Amino acid sequence: MALNGEYAHVAFDELRAPLNKGKWRSDVFKADAALPMDVEVGTGNGTYFAHHAKTHSQRLLVGLELKYKPLIQTIRRAVTDGCKNAAIARYHAFNIEELFTEGEIDNVYIHFPDPWTSPKKPKNRFVCKQNLDILHRLQKPGSFINFKTDSLVYFLWAMDEIRQSSYKIIFETQDLHNSEMKDQNFETAFEKIFLREGIKINFVRLQKV
Repeated sequence: MALNGEYAHVAFDELRAPLNKGKWRSDVFKADAALPMDVEVGTGNGTYFAHHAKTHSQRLLVGLELKYKPLIQTIRRAVTDGCKNAAIARYHAFNIEELFTEGEIDNVYIHFPDPWTSPKKPKNRFVCKQNLDILHRLQKPGSFINFKTDSLVYFLWAMDEIRQSSYKIIFETQDLHNSEMKDQNFETAFEKIFLREGIKINFVRLQKV
């Protein structure tokens, strides 16, 4: 498997990933402890992941992705682009606290997670107060979270959870592409599909203060 073969130095399975806790900068990236390290939760096919790594070469990036094929697509894109600042873990995001220590990470990107719109499924939504409390502990002060979703149902539900958390809401919109944040936005593969179908994109930026 490429996960433990060709990309073993930057792609980690469920057994190897937790061994990097507190040591991503030193052991995985061989980087200065002061370099910022961002996390993308759910990388999909890796278009944003590779873009972020390439355009922010002075920041480290760790991706979390459960599905094997998208995970390999993601890290392959970054490696092919010559990125030395990117790594990925096959790990369930709900267990993110097993991968990072308190204050170890900087910005977090959550793009189009499964909305779990069935009435019985909201407990599976990643953006909830419980996980926000965990992320708040793991992030450095001043760091932010970007959350995008095409599901207004999920977004409104998540905003209720966010307002119960310790985060400050910096920017919020139910129509990202007609907002002042449009020019700062990178369109993911899913996002392009939603836009072609006329679906508005919901977006919020949170900051740990």
